[in-house]
Amino acid sequence: MNPNLDRLHPYPFEKLRGLFAGIENTTDLRPIRLSIGEPRHPTPVFIKQTLTDNLDGLAIYPTTAGGDALRGAIGDWLVRRYALTGLDPLRHVLPVTGSREALFAFGQCILDGSRPGAKVLCPNPFYQIYEGAALLAGAEPVFINNLPDDGFASGFAAMSGQEWQGVQLVYVCSPGNPTGRVLSLEEWEQLFDLSDRHDFVIAADECYSEIYFDDAAPPIGALEAAQRVGRDDFRNIVMFSSLSKRSNVPGLRSGFVAGDANILAQFLRYRTYHGCAMGTAIQAASVAAWNDETHVEENRRLYREKFDRVIPILSPWLGIERPEAGFYLWARTPGSDTDFARRLQAEYNVTVLPGSFLAREAHGVNPGAGFVRIALVADIAECVEAAERIAAMCKTL
Repeated sequence: MNPNLDRLHPYPFEKLRGLFAGIENTTDLRPIRLSIGEPRHPTPVFIKQTLTDNLDGLAIYPTTAGGDALRGAIGDWLVRRYALTGLDPLRHVLPVTGSREALFAFGQCILDGSRPGAKVLCPNPFYQIYEGAALLAGAEPVFINNLPDDGFASGFAAMSGQEWQGVQLVYVCSPGNPTGRVLSLEEWEQLFDLSDRHDFVIAADECYSEIYFDDAAPPIGALEAAQRVGRDDFRNIVMFSSLSKRSNVPGLRSGFVAGDANILAQFLRYRTYHGCAMGTAIQAASVAAWNDETHVEENRRLYREKFDRVIPILSPWLGIERPEAGFYLWARTPGSDTDFARRLQAEYNVTVLPGSFLAREAHGVNPGAGFVRIALVADIAECVEAAERIAAMCKTL
């Protein structure tokens, strides 16, 4: 067995099951689960219909590179969304079976764990796939804390030249999970300059990019930032996106990577052996989804309404503010985050995720400690009811 398997941490939801072990629920309130970032808005009917209309494709082996129609639809969306010029879908776009699979596989493709001191830089708190990808590729994950005192800023400038030595891959999440923070153009430019200086690849996780609150001001993306600073070849930059959150189809397992054509050519070679081609029926449904924005606008409206309803209920108790994007509230707890989550589960039947489960101790602190992540994925009525239960518990603390 790969000895690095033993270095993998239990996944946050496994930790959550352990935290709740032995709880005797003291209430007859119905359960409300806001712990996992699983979209629960209805899947648009036209996506389901397109999927069923193309089930004859189950008899066909799909190509790893995906069909021209899908790559073209994704390329057209990138041009519309980020005003990109010179994008060639056949060189700069590659469909993947969900961003989670691709984020992990990308690490295996990029990293050379045989080089002494190989490192992967991750934000902290972070999506646990980044760490797992680093460990199983034989590299060492290192963390840069995203803290409330500076608005959860990237912190790239605080790292010394020596700390950058050995970094082969940098995972960036913007909009951030769990903080909802969006990297600024200045932060992107700083990261690009560091990539040139220290020769690392940037993996930009942008799966929450389409959930934001001002339709006139969508979050900037990595490729858009690169083009705006004259990096038209997207050198050493690969972005990851998905339909899961945008179109409420997490079970479709459909996303894409886009960016540096030379890196994508090598990633395609890797994926040919990896065996992760997207079925043609899923490709057809994905084309339909990427070509439509009406359902995405409605999706944003629903999330906007939930934040508008929930924040006034919780802000007097947890000091929360509306994030820049995404569907999470990163809420500071009065005391231990694990105690807070456990009591909320036991007495109010609301499930949230302790922030310490999403982070590692680095530089003497676990930046997730004292926070809980609240995923506003349930319908509006359930989210409001959950907020009222949380506020009721806070009154007793």
